[in-house]
Amino acid sequence: MSDTLAEGGWALAAGSLTVLLALLLRGRATRPWWRARAERAALARRPRELGRAADMAIATARRAAGPGEPALVRVAAVREVAVSHFGHRHVSHPEAAAALRARYERSGCARDCFTDAYDTT
Repeated sequence: MSDTLAEGGWALAAGSLTVLLALLLRGRATRPWWRARAERAALARRPRELGRAADMAIATARRAAGPGEPALVRVAAVREVAVSHFGHRHVSHPEAAAALRARYERSGCARDCFTDAYDTT
């Protein structure tokens, strides 16, 4: 009888320790613990988020255009979406223009959109 209680006590202690560790470390897989790791993760997400910002700017311009009118997609709109929606503090004009050019070509926007992403001046 005492052996059964001893085994149950160890199982209870192990379970309690597991729950305690889970409570202390919850969310660590999505939020890196170390600052350098968090910065590397943010740098890895940045191009993907800039592409999404370009997609969102294209979709907004298409919705704003009237029937039969071409949509005008500006690099400033991509920068604005990247700052407001994704929280990037600074997005350079060349970086936003490159993301917009890539998404513009990928989604075949030349048939119904204009953009200033190709302007070099």
